[in-house]
Amino acid sequence: MPRRLLSAAAACTLLLGLAACGEGGDGPVTTPPPSIDIAGPSDGGGDGGGASDGGGDEASPSAAPEVPAPDPADYPGMDKNTEEGAQQFTRYFFALLIWGYQTGESADLETLYSDNCQTCESNVEPIRKYSDMGEKWTPVTIEDVAVENLPVADNEFDVAVHYEAIVSEHDEPSLDGGEPSKLPALHYRIQSGLVWTEDGWLVDDAALELDAA
Repeated sequence: MPRRLLSAAAACTLLLGLAACGEGGDGPVTTPPPSIDIAGPSDGGGDGGGASDGGGDEASPSAAPEVPAPDPADYPGMDKNTEEGAQQFTRYFFALLIWGYQTGESADLETLYSDNCQTCESNVEPIRKYSDMGEKWTPVTIEDVAVENLPVADNEFDVAVHYEAIVSEHDEPSLDGGEPSKLPALHYRIQSGLVWTEDGWLVDDAALELDAA
């Protein structure tokens, strides 16, 4: 019964940063578009301060320092049942997802999507695996590109939101124990179908598309 927001023929629906469409090679090849400012999760101290020396037994190049969690206060109105509130919630949800890849934390994120959202679950599962492995992305920044509401067909959702963002270049650990991959800046297009509940917004379905070169 899950509802699809993007057809299977869309350019590439994928796990965040962990898979990509494009020509040969292990990592994604993307062309970042122009970007606008966002108050998203930034690196927790630049490249100074010994990011990977935090105290692990192995000095993995993919180890990252703790990164502050996205602050709901930076997404004003995300707790309101309005179209703008839905947009702010979508930005927060994406920031929390990316934060999860940098920290191995997914508990809060898992409360923000329904069982219908298979895309959400498939993108959270690697965070759990990273946590079990003691691995993380290196710190990233997120930059807004676009956010807008979409028409909702047959009242499937309360609101549908289209959001685009750029995640800066970073290293990603391999889930199979291989060498980490150094990835360029990645451009994501996200479409999410949201429902309003007594606890606030919930992602009921989502689709991701990567802009590949």
